Amino acid sequence: QVQLVESGGGLVQAGGSLRLSCAASGRTFSSCAMGWFRQAPGKQRELVAVLTRGGSTNYADSAKGRFTISGDNAKNTVYLQMNSLKPEDTAVYYCAAESARLMPTNWALVHYWGQGTQVTVSS
Repeated sequence: QVQLVESGGGLVQAGGSLRLSCAASGRTFSSCAMGWFRQAPGKQRELVAVLTRGGSTNYADSAKGRFTISGDNAKNTVYLQMNSLKPEDTAVYYCAAESARLMPTNWALVHYWGQGTQVTVSS
């Protein structure tokens, strides 16, 4: 079992930055594939960034060059640094964990979720 608790969401102006945190317990995040998904109103939950069990990172096209996923082993915490935020980044952001080496792109296949944190980007 993995428990995930997100923090760091909020309201920011376009062009600003936020850092989301995901504190894991029950297992070390390095033994899981970790990811950040987001869900905007009326839209499907989508994968934004992945930190694989081997330490590689992958990003959705919408996040490339602006978002960075990273992990701190000592704190057992995964982060999502979001820069150059746009109004279309507005969504609830969810931290996810999967025992497999890779994170499924289909959110319905993911086993562990945090409670979500709201990110709102104003224009």
